[in-house]
Parts: sequence; C-alpha cells; structure tokens
Amino acid sequence: MAEYGVAVPEAPGVWRVVARNPGPLTERGTNSWLVEDEGGVALIDPGPADAAHLAAIVAAGGGRIGRILLTHTHPDHARGAAGLARMTGAPVMGFGRPWDKAVRIEGALGEGDRVGPFTVLHTPGHASDHLCFAHAAGLFTGDHVMGWSTSVVAPPDGSMADYLASLRRLLGRGDAAYFPGHGAVVREPERLVRGMIMHRVQREAAVLGAVRAGLCVPASIVERLYAGLDPRLVRAAEASVLAHLLKLEGEGRVVREDGEFRVV
Repeated sequence: MAEYGVAVPEAPGVWRVVARNPGPLTERGTNSWLVEDEGGVALIDPGPADAAHLAAIVAAGGGRIGRILLTHTHPDHARGAAGLARMTGAPVMGFGRPWDKAVRIEGALGEGDRVGPFTVLHTPGHASDHLCFAHAAGLFTGDHVMGWSTSVVAPPDGSMADYLASLRRLLGRGDAAYFPGHGAVVREPERLVRGMIMHRVQREAAVLGAVRAGLCVPASIVERLYAGLDPRLVRAAEASVLAHLLKLEGEGRVVREDGEFRVV
C-alpha cells in the first residue's frame, strides 16, 4: 500500500505519489504519476491543491519535471496544477476544451497526439475532457478505469453513451497494466474492462425495468436498485442513474415529460 508523500515505484520508470484526500469517491486519495520522459520526468495529475502533496511531487521529481499532464480537470486531479507549474516551471497540458475553465491549459491535447513517450486517447464519459495516456508500461487511465470502483458518470458533462463507447475502445489494445487516478495498479486490465461493460449493461437493464415498474425519477430508482448504499454515495448513484436514463432517452427507449421518465 502506497504511503502519503512517498514516491513508490510501480513499473520501470513509473512512480506513484498518493495525495492525502481520501473519501468515498477517491479511495485513499488521488494518484499522481511520475514517468520518465525524454531526459526528464512527466507528472500525470498533480491532484488537489495540497502543499504537502505538491512538495512531495517536487522532491520525487528531483528538479526534472518537464511537463504536467492532466487526465481531466476535476478538482481532485487538477486543482494542484497551477501551484505545481509555479514550483517547477513546467507547462500544464490537457484536453483543449477543459471542463474547468479556471484550469489554464498551455498545451492543448487531443485524440492521437504524441507527447514524448505517450500517445493520447480522448476517452469522454466520466468527463467530457477526459484523456488517457498510452505508454510502453501501460495505460494511465485517470478516472476512466479504476481497480477499486466503477466511475461516476454525472450529467450534464458526463455521458453514459460516451463512457461505454470509451470503455469498449480499450478492448483488444493489449495494455500490460492500467495506472489509475485512484486505487492500485490494474494488472489484468482487459478482464476488468469487460466486467465493467457487463456491469453497466446489467445496470441499464435494471434501470429500464424500474421505469417499467412505474419508478420515474432517479431518486426512486436508486432506492430500489441500491439497497444499503452508503448515504455519502446516494447523489453519485442518482447521477449515474440519470446518465443511464438520458442514454435510454437518446436511443428512443424512454421519454421524459415534466422531469419524469416512462417507457415508450
């Protein structure tokens, strides 16, 4: 288990530093990844604006951090970007249309771009600006795929249709491992992705069944489908159920009237 403030080697040329921001949506905290990069070090996801965490990243980088890459601009991944940029002089690089407009992107990235040893994949779903970074050691997946939990998909920025499409495009890539935004390294990535796709397909069927039974809003569907859910996760569950409903609406399988859904 990684310790806070300590750079732990996870693969040749890859180290993980965990931020001290544990919670029901972040596991032990946000993973910041240091990766050998063309004579320097790339930092993937600086995490929250936590002085101790940023200091640990700078110390682990040994003055060699040459660029800061963002998988997406949610606060637990990107809020520390500005501070780390000031401390290192490294440019912040991420998707060209960031979800958080307050995050300053100096190097806009998109699908298929090459950045040193990385190839960029645009993987919207959890966030419209979500990127994964393919590397010889594996795929840096941010919140797109995590080993400890499925991702929250929260409209309007999150899209269940996009999320499933982004999951399916990972199949057959042959990545040796996934280095996620939270939780441990995923050593059997394709097996996990197939399981996540199946989970979402089954959840969608259950949501549709709940609408057929007369449950017409996310809150009532969550009460039926998520018995015993941690109260801290109820809003996240409602957001994901809404994402499923909007996907079904887009496919013409349900309709919405006055904020309530019904089967066509």
